[in-house]
Amino acid sequence: MLPEYDFSGGVRGKHYRAMQAGYTVTIHKEDGTKVVKQYKPARDTVVLAPDVRKHFPNSEVVNATLRSLIPSAPRFKPASLMATARKTSRPSAKSRSKTVNGQTRARRVGEDA
Repeated sequence: MLPEYDFSGGVRGKHYRAMQAGYTVTIHKEDGTKVVKQYKPARDTVVLAPDVRKHFPNSEVVNATLRSLIPSAPRFKPASLMATARKTSRPSAKSRSKTVNGQTRARRVGEDA
């Protein structure tokens, strides 16, 4: 680094969050045209915080550690599957719906209005 470069006022990680959300690059060509490129992190990308990164130097270590935790971790459904399940779920045979003042309300069979 040359001595005339002064980074004393720089802030480390200033644009970190914005870059994680994705960014656009516009290339202005000599002929006056523009090329616009969108960059987004890969769908399965996981970004480690700097303090965590100190303990996990590469993906092999991260994967080995996570694999050791899988047996003790509670099972969960991904949010996309849960949303689909909610949309397709139907009331049980013992419940019916009733409309009161324009609002639909679920009630149990045998319940009085």
